[in-house]
Amino acid sequence: MADLNGTMMQYFHWYIPDDGTLWDKVKHNAQELADAGFTAMWLPPAYKGTGGKSDVGYGVYDLFDLGEFNQKGSIRTKYGTRQQYTDAIKALQAQGIQVYGDAVLNHKLGADATETPLATPYWQDDRINPKGGLQQIKSHTKFTFPGRGGKYSNFEWNWWHFDAVDYNEYNPSDRNTVYLLEGKVFDDYVALEKGNFAYLMGADLDFQNKWVRGEITHWGKWYLENTNVDGFRIDAIKHISSWFFPLWLDELEKHVKKDLFAVGEYWFNDIKTLHWYVDAVGGRMSVFDVPLHYNFHYASKSGGNYDMRRILDGTMMQQRPTHAVTFVENHDSQPLQALESVVEPWFKPLAYALILLRREGYPCVFYADYYGAEYEDWGRDGNRYKIFMPSHRWIIDKFLYARQNYAYGPQYDYFDHWNTIGWTRLGDENHPKAMAVIMSDGQAGFKWMEVGKPNATFIDLTEHIKEPVYTNEWGWGEFRCLGGSVSVWVQV
Repeated sequence: MADLNGTMMQYFHWYIPDDGTLWDKVKHNAQELADAGFTAMWLPPAYKGTGGKSDVGYGVYDLFDLGEFNQKGSIRTKYGTRQQYTDAIKALQAQGIQVYGDAVLNHKLGADATETPLATPYWQDDRINPKGGLQQIKSHTKFTFPGRGGKYSNFEWNWWHFDAVDYNEYNPSDRNTVYLLEGKVFDDYVALEKGNFAYLMGADLDFQNKWVRGEITHWGKWYLENTNVDGFRIDAIKHISSWFFPLWLDELEKHVKKDLFAVGEYWFNDIKTLHWYVDAVGGRMSVFDVPLHYNFHYASKSGGNYDMRRILDGTMMQQRPTHAVTFVENHDSQPLQALESVVEPWFKPLAYALILLRREGYPCVFYADYYGAEYEDWGRDGNRYKIFMPSHRWIIDKFLYARQNYAYGPQYDYFDHWNTIGWTRLGDENHPKAMAVIMSDGQAGFKWMEVGKPNATFIDLTEHIKEPVYTNEWGWGEFRCLGGSVSVWVQV
């Protein structure tokens, strides 16, 4: 996506109101989003979750119910109905915006009935050594989808389509056990945390089972036929056998006769692991640049004591930009969520400049960073908190304008000072004007940088600094920024 300067938006956050209006909202905003410079939208899971109209979508119940059937107490999902969803996709694509569906394939929740299989108990934190012998359990593993009545698929899920669960009705107070179902093994080629991290939650799909693989492939084909999305964001990939996805994507691409973009969520702050995963799927998928997010998180918490020369170290953006989807914040890392690792508001303009104005990676803007968000929820300490996430739309729109018009051609880096770093883009044949970006996480800074444009005038697009910069006869200029801030200097 670098050559196209494509930019994705994650068009939701965890606490979007459950009023069923999101699909209509994105449809209404399609032209505005395209005009701003967005070229793709990652939309939230569109199918019915166990929480019905309040489910964010990750508690997936029925993949085939896109807000069409009266299940889990509601016809619509949190975001609207199937018709509203497909109308939104068409509206976005009419504006030249690609749409990526959110595929949650790891687990199911909210079963229609219980079953009583045999299973072997394991500690949550040790999936290698059983903590007891084979025993009968009673768990929620039978999915018949009575509200859908077999439409689109007559496949019913039973315990043998799963490999593990974490709930036993015979011992309901035990929340520290994973039950490996009789005759099953935990999926292979998954994350090695806890010994084997195939099991995450709910009824865990058994990807060793050919009927499961067949049904998930059937669903993928059906979903593409009925929504016409351009690709997928795939949830929780470190819990699913990596060999499945190249096979799945091959089948889907053959079926729809077009290339599909795919990015996977492998949440682990380790660059070697992400390299391993991209290699394991034969480069067929990009991954979210989790190490870059954590660099932003730590820098934002360091109060000017972070070595900005190292801000890109150990990241996919730096080491494998062709497979990096870069981001600042998302629905899991936002305040009060499961993977909370907040990037403080003061640092977000610096972080967004880094992902939007450099040539490496495919950047993703977070809905709550663009529009802002206010919500209330319980913290891990048992207290209730009101959260306010400020909108950074004004500055992100400036960056998107610069990305569309100036972020081209050779890139010269000046990562040579503890606080103050910068880079320049020299432009290309179709975008001949240059740009210089400079930022500091500490005091105000300045830097001599080459832009390749002799005797030219540059203004600060962010409007933080009013006086222009004039380059010398060799195409160098002294560019400046305020403390804890970023300035984007563009040639006029």
